[in-house]
Amino acid sequence: QAQLVESGGGSVQAGGSLDLACAASSFSPSIMGWFRQAPGQEREFVAAIWFVDGDTYYADSVRGRFTLSKDNSRNTMLLQMRDLKPDDSGVYFCAARVALGSNDYSTPNWYHRWGQGTQVTVAS
Repeated sequence: QAQLVESGGGSVQAGGSLDLACAASSFSPSIMGWFRQAPGQEREFVAAIWFVDGDTYYADSVRGRFTLSKDNSRNTMLLQMRDLKPDDSGVYFCAARVALGSNDYSTPNWYHRWGQGTQVTVAS
Protein backbone atom coordinates (compact mmCIF):
# COMPACT_ATOMS: atom_id res chain seq x y z
CA GLN A 1 0.00 0.00 0.00
CA ALA A 2 1.40 3.37 -1.01
CA GLN A 3 1.96 5.53 2.02
CA LEU A 4 4.27 8.00 3.73
CA VAL A 5 5.78 7.02 7.05
CA GLU A 6 7.10 9.79 9.26
CA SER A 7 9.48 9.51 12.19
CA GLY A 8 11.16 11.89 14.58
CA GLY A 9 9.74 14.96 16.25
CA GLY A 10 9.20 15.46 19.93
CA SER A 11 9.82 18.22 22.44
CA VAL A 12 12.86 20.45 22.79
CA GLN A 13 13.92 23.72 24.39
CA ALA A 14 14.34 26.81 22.24
CA GLY A 15 17.70 26.70 20.51
CA GLY A 16 17.64 22.92 20.36
CA SER A 17 17.58 20.53 17.41
CA LEU A 18 15.33 17.81 16.06
CA ASP A 19 15.34 15.63 12.96
CA LEU A 20 12.30 14.49 11.01
CA ALA A 21 12.36 11.67 8.48
CA CYS A 22 9.78 10.58 5.95
CA ALA A 23 9.83 7.43 3.86
CA ALA A 24 7.69 6.72 0.82
CA SER A 25 6.46 3.14 0.84
CA SER A 26 5.40 1.30 -2.32
CA PHE A 27 5.87 4.27 -4.64
CA SER A 28 8.60 6.56 -5.92
CA PRO A 29 7.97 10.26 -5.43
CA SER A 30 9.22 12.98 -7.75
CA ILE A 31 9.14 15.56 -5.00
CA MET A 32 8.63 15.45 -1.25
CA GLY A 33 7.97 18.25 1.16
CA TRP A 34 7.21 19.20 4.74
CA PHE A 35 4.37 21.34 5.92
CA ARG A 36 3.43 22.31 9.45
CA GLN A 37 0.26 23.34 11.17
CA ALA A 38 -0.16 25.06 14.50
CA PRO A 39 -3.48 24.97 16.37
CA GLY A 40 -6.02 27.26 14.75
CA GLN A 41 -3.76 28.07 11.82
CA GLU A 42 -3.55 26.95 8.22
CA ARG A 43 -1.05 24.40 7.05
CA GLU A 44 2.10 26.18 5.93
CA PHE A 45 4.99 25.21 3.72
CA VAL A 46 8.32 24.43 5.37
CA ALA A 47 10.62 22.83 2.78
CA ALA A 48 10.59 20.65 -0.33
CA ILE A 49 13.07 18.70 -2.42
CA TRP A 50 12.94 17.30 -5.95
CA PHE A 51 14.30 13.77 -6.15
CA VAL A 52 15.34 14.08 -9.80
CA ASP A 53 17.85 16.90 -9.38
CA GLY A 54 17.95 17.74 -5.69
CA ASP A 55 16.54 21.26 -6.06
CA THR A 56 15.53 22.32 -2.58
CA TYR A 57 13.22 25.06 -1.36
CA TYR A 58 12.69 26.57 2.08
CA ALA A 59 10.22 28.90 3.69
CA ASP A 60 11.83 32.20 4.64
CA SER A 61 11.11 31.48 8.29
CA VAL A 62 13.31 28.37 8.35
CA ARG A 63 16.00 29.11 5.76
CA GLY A 64 19.44 28.88 7.33
CA ARG A 65 18.18 26.82 10.27
CA PHE A 66 16.61 23.80 8.56
CA THR A 67 18.31 21.49 6.07
CA LEU A 68 16.43 19.06 3.85
CA SER A 69 18.17 16.12 2.22
CA LYS A 70 17.12 12.98 0.37
CA ASP A 71 18.07 9.39 -0.22
CA ASN A 72 16.82 8.32 -3.64
CA SER A 73 17.64 4.66 -3.07
CA ARG A 74 15.30 4.56 -0.09
CA ASN A 75 12.74 7.16 -1.23
CA THR A 76 13.28 9.04 1.99
CA MET A 77 13.95 12.59 3.03
CA LEU A 78 15.44 14.00 6.22
CA LEU A 79 14.69 17.41 7.71
CA GLN A 80 17.35 18.57 10.11
CA MET A 81 16.01 21.36 12.27
CA ARG A 82 18.45 23.51 14.22
CA ASP A 83 18.13 26.58 16.44
CA LEU A 84 14.48 25.80 16.96
CA LYS A 85 12.11 28.54 18.07
CA PRO A 86 8.72 28.33 19.80
CA ASP A 87 7.10 29.47 16.52
CA ASP A 88 8.38 26.26 14.94
CA SER A 89 5.97 24.26 17.07
CA GLY A 90 3.16 22.38 15.39
CA VAL A 91 2.26 19.18 13.65
CA TYR A 92 4.65 18.49 10.81
CA PHE A 93 3.26 16.68 7.79
CA CYS A 94 5.19 14.91 5.08
CA ALA A 95 3.83 15.26 1.54
CA ALA A 96 4.73 13.70 -1.79
CA ARG A 97 3.88 13.99 -5.45
CA VAL A 98 4.66 11.56 -8.25
CA ALA A 99 3.57 13.46 -11.36
CA LEU A 100 5.94 15.98 -12.92
CA GLY A 101 4.85 19.22 -14.56
CA SER A 102 4.39 22.39 -12.56
CA ASN A 103 6.41 23.37 -9.52
CA ASP A 104 3.83 24.51 -7.00
CA TYR A 105 5.91 23.07 -4.18
CA SER A 106 4.53 25.43 -1.53
CA THR A 107 0.86 24.64 -2.24
CA PRO A 108 -0.58 21.83 -0.11
CA ASN A 109 -3.20 20.76 -2.67
CA TRP A 110 -0.49 20.19 -5.27
CA TYR A 111 0.73 17.10 -3.40
CA HIS A 112 -0.92 13.71 -3.83
CA ARG A 113 -0.05 11.88 -0.64
CA TRP A 114 0.28 12.90 2.97
CA GLY A 115 1.67 11.38 6.10
CA GLN A 116 -0.19 11.25 9.41
CA GLY A 117 1.84 14.05 10.96
CA THR A 118 4.28 14.23 13.83
CA GLN A 119 4.27 16.72 16.70
CA VAL A 120 7.11 19.17 17.26
CA THR A 121 7.00 21.25 20.42
CA VAL A 122 9.57 23.94 21.16
CA ALA A 123 9.45 25.37 24.66
CA SER A 124 10.65 28.90 25.36
